[in-house]
Amino acid sequence: MSEAVDQLVALADPERAAGMARFFQTGPGQYGEGDEFLGLSVPQVVAVARRHLGLPVAALEGLLDDPRHEVRLLALKIMALECAARRTSSQRRRELLDLYLRRTDRVNGWDLVDASAPDVLGRAVLAGLPADVLYRLARSPVLWERRIAIVATFPLIRAGDLDHTFALAALLEGDPHVLLHKAVGWMLREAGKRDEPRLLAYLDEHAATMPRTALRYSLERLSPELRAHYRGARLSR
Repeated sequence: MSEAVDQLVALADPERAAGMARFFQTGPGQYGEGDEFLGLSVPQVVAVARRHLGLPVAALEGLLDDPRHEVRLLALKIMALECAARRTSSQRRRELLDLYLRRTDRVNGWDLVDASAPDVLGRAVLAGLPADVLYRLARSPVLWERRIAIVATFPLIRAGDLDHTFALAALLEGDPHVLLHKAVGWMLREAGKRDEPRLLAYLDEHAATMPRTALRYSLERLSPELRAHYRGARLSR
């Protein structure tokens, strides 16, 4: 574990770290309050992760406990890469999933969620894990757990299973946080790529009451005429 962290630290860029701290809103009262950064890009972290696949669960949990954002991302990318690999054993997948669900408190950033939820949790649901876990997370008071729930449906969307995406989007419609609105709109947009008529049916029912950002994201792949129609439905409510 220390070797992997040392490799990240060797790549640290203090100037970039300062910019990332601002971008991820780490100031008092902001969503990333107190987070620390080394100043690494995602490809840099992924490159280190690929050299440390197979780390014991205890070592991965130690990485998750680190206050530095990129160290937590390293652990999550190792987990995601292994869960996405066909050669990974079912026992290892279960161990990684158990760690993930036990330590969602350390998946505490939108990029950390997006880098891990589809492969670690979403693939498990696609493989037969009861989807109840998605609805439990969606009802969490923790923003990041709610984002995990909706973003984890990405592999299901790709497989043509859209039911949970639409159900969770409806469940989360009244959420107060824009970072959740973005995720919901993103997943609805992706669902629309697979089944546009179903997205349109959802929008017929929900466009007037959806948060503005969620609606905007969901409309991005539609024709200008449809985008104007559904924006108008919201404005006229």
